[in-house]
Amino acid sequence: MQIETKRLLYAFFFPALFVFVLWLILLLEKGLVADWHRWGIYPRTVEGLWGIFTGPLIHSSVRHLFSNSVPLLILGWCLFYFYKEIGFSVMPVVWVLYGLLTWFIGRESWHIGASGLVYALSFFLFFSGIFRRYIPLMAVSLLMVFLYGSTVWNMFPIAELVDPSVSWEGHLSGAVSGLIGAVIFRKYGPQKPLEPEPEEEEEELDDSWQS
Repeated sequence: MQIETKRLLYAFFFPALFVFVLWLILLLEKGLVADWHRWGIYPRTVEGLWGIFTGPLIHSSVRHLFSNSVPLLILGWCLFYFYKEIGFSVMPVVWVLYGLLTWFIGRESWHIGASGLVYALSFFLFFSGIFRRYIPLMAVSLLMVFLYGSTVWNMFPIAELVDPSVSWEGHLSGAVSGLIGAVIFRKYGPQKPLEPEPEEEEEELDDSWQS
């Protein structure tokens, strides 16, 4: 029981630390009365390449960051709990892929915020469970559908009609990067246990068949 508690806390520590850093960055920006939007991704420009690494760290408002904080905590915990062996490898891969895709397909504007990572993690967790065909991990896949299935519409241009400030390109890029990450790591981390092969019963030959 004590070991399981430590595992639960261990899985929660890193997402909590990441979210804490995001809030610290936002408070520093507001406290310094600065505008750090230019640390975001600006598609198809050399200047905007830096945003691949820094864009998810910048948020426009408290509301913007709060909307990402809870999903990051939940999804981050799922990643480091169920996929603890590969969690630290998955994060940088989907982070960079999400940023690159946004840089290629995004509108000419600054794209900021960690919502792309939210989509990347949710799609990684969903498809990883499906690819492994392992019931506990498939249950996580179903949990992703239950929690975030309704957000799929924010991955398409229709989201721009509802709220022009929404980066549907970032959401779509995150989803695609999560899928790619699930394909890349499908043979790493937890796997479906091998089913024991049935023991072959030795058939006793009748004396009449012996030569």
